[in-house]
Amino acid sequence: MRMSKDKPAEGAVLIQSGTHRRRVQWMLWMGGSLMVLIGLVWGIFFGFRGDWVIVAMDGAMVLCGVLVLVLTQRAQTRSASLLMLGSLFLVICIVAAVLDVPSAQVPRSTHHYLLALLVCSFVLLRGESRWLYHGIPLLCFAAFLVFSSTQMGILTPYALPDGVRTAGSWITNAFALLALYASLHIMQNDFSAPIAMETELRQALAGNQFLLYYQPQVDADGRMMGAEALLRWQHPARGLVLPNEFILLAEQTGLILPLGHWALQTACEQLVSWSTRPATAGLTLAVNVSARQLRQPDFVSMVLSTVAQTGANPTRLKLEITESLLVNDVEDTIATMAALKTHGVGFSLDDFGTGYSSLSYLKRLPLDQLKIDRSFVHDVLTGTNDAAIVDTVIALGQSLGLTVIAEGVETEGQREFLARHGCQAFQGYLFSRALPAAEFDALDMRKVNATVLRVVRNSRY
Repeated sequence: MRMSKDKPAEGAVLIQSGTHRRRVQWMLWMGGSLMVLIGLVWGIFFGFRGDWVIVAMDGAMVLCGVLVLVLTQRAQTRSASLLMLGSLFLVICIVAAVLDVPSAQVPRSTHHYLLALLVCSFVLLRGESRWLYHGIPLLCFAAFLVFSSTQMGILTPYALPDGVRTAGSWITNAFALLALYASLHIMQNDFSAPIAMETELRQALAGNQFLLYYQPQVDADGRMMGAEALLRWQHPARGLVLPNEFILLAEQTGLILPLGHWALQTACEQLVSWSTRPATAGLTLAVNVSARQLRQPDFVSMVLSTVAQTGANPTRLKLEITESLLVNDVEDTIATMAALKTHGVGFSLDDFGTGYSSLSYLKRLPLDQLKIDRSFVHDVLTGTNDAAIVDTVIALGQSLGLTVIAEGVETEGQREFLARHGCQAFQGYLFSRALPAAEFDALDMRKVNATVLRVVRNSRY
């Protein structure tokens, strides 16, 4: 079950969790700082010797290290990773071939850095293409093999004498081993974390640690028309965990199926509870569905049996799917949707415009609603492209007879723009954050309506 507010892209092969991102950032901070430190130390040393060509190379390494740190600070981790790996590989090979030329008395040591670089690349390049993910480590391995197995070197005036290399090898080996140890430690934690989390997820399912939060959806007249169910994990040690920390692992391990079934049943039970109160009896409830769920042979029967067992009104249930579901097995997806549609279950296409957009399939889908992705809404007032996309999606939805809802509405300006262009429903922090069931039931609708009506009055239409 894909729970949308905090979700990563569906269909990703590897878990890009917050924990993994923090480890990548830590490794980049370590690597960038090491580049600056080593470049400065050797730059000063060669400066006193007057070897200005080598000083220039050390200066370039310092500059690359600073750029790695800057890119990491700006969360551009992919660029920082490629810059660090490429520049370090080039510098290590040049130093090993030109400066650290082995002799009978003093062996080469610089190439030991390649082992740490090899391990780093496995962590930094997770999620990249195969040729990059395997190519860079194999290149490091091949270079290490050549330098450690041969006396290969280029004799130039810049080659360091044995006296300097003897002392330098202690420093080089110490730094290389420390870097290798730190890299192995990070890699071990990074690859063992999913195993530990899978165990925790299974325990969470058995221990009823999952919750559904509900975020209101409001129509253009200021009335609450429904809500979206969003998954939360009440972890006994970490507190409330958002879906981007675990949902892809649930997809990969198959735990998404029992978790999705639980979420659907809980949502249907909530619909039944709302039906007993006049203020909430007319609300719809949107539940996100993942590709793996929808492609199960018994998905239709599972949904219908859940609706029947709980006594929920199927016309109040709305299943949200994303465009990534439609890349493969389009015909099966349409057939599944049509089967549920005949029993009154509604469908919303989430994140429209961010994935495999195609009018050829859109006109065939038994949809009720298009949802404008929050990424377009966020910059709708400042980005001309985002504004044009939003305007196009609204016009397209209207031409197909679909309701258009915008998620991630956080300001009155965004709400005013969307309303002025014909958007019929809204969801976001402007109205309410996602709430647990008890707080949602206690939500003062007069405040929600007052917020919306204030915006309507300020709008041109």
